[in-house]
Amino acid sequence: MSEELSNVFNDDPMTNFDDDFDLGSMNDFFGDLDKSFFNAMPKMNPMKTDVTENKKNYQVTAELPGFKKNQIHMDYRHNTLRIHAVHNVSRNVKNNKGKVLRSERSMSNVNRAFYLPNVKFNKISASYDGGLLKVTLPKAAKKIDNSHRISIK
Repeated sequence: MSEELSNVFNDDPMTNFDDDFDLGSMNDFFGDLDKSFFNAMPKMNPMKTDVTENKKNYQVTAELPGFKKNQIHMDYRHNTLRIHAVHNVSRNVKNNKGKVLRSERSMSNVNRAFYLPNVKFNKISASYDGGLLKVTLPKAAKKIDNSHRISIK
C-alpha cells in the first residue's frame, strides 16, 4: 500500500494523463474562434512617416492610403506640426435577392505630432497624391511661436 502511494506522489503527473484524450477534438470544438476574434479586432495602424531636415526646411512625408484629402487635417501650433486623419468605411454584402448577408463598418483614426521649431508658418506647403502626404516647413531665421492652419493642395 505504501509503495502504491509513493508511486502516486513520485510519478510524473503526465504519466497518469489519459493517453486517449484527443486535443484535436478541442480544436474542432473551438474551430477558428481565435482567428476570427483577432481578425475582428481593430488593428493598430499608425501613420508611417518620414521626417527629414536640411538647412532650409523640414520635410514630412506621411503614408495615408485610402484617405481623401478632405479627411486629413493639419495645423502648426507651438512649434508642433499636428496631422489628424479620419476614414470611415461601410460595406454591405447582399445575396442575389437583395437580402443583406453581412454588414461591416470600420474606422481609421490616426494622429501624429512632430516638434519642428522655428518654422515660417505662413510659408508651409502641403500636397496629397496617391496616399502620400508631403509637407514642407521652411525654417525661420529667428524664433517664431505662432499658430497657423495648413491647407492641402
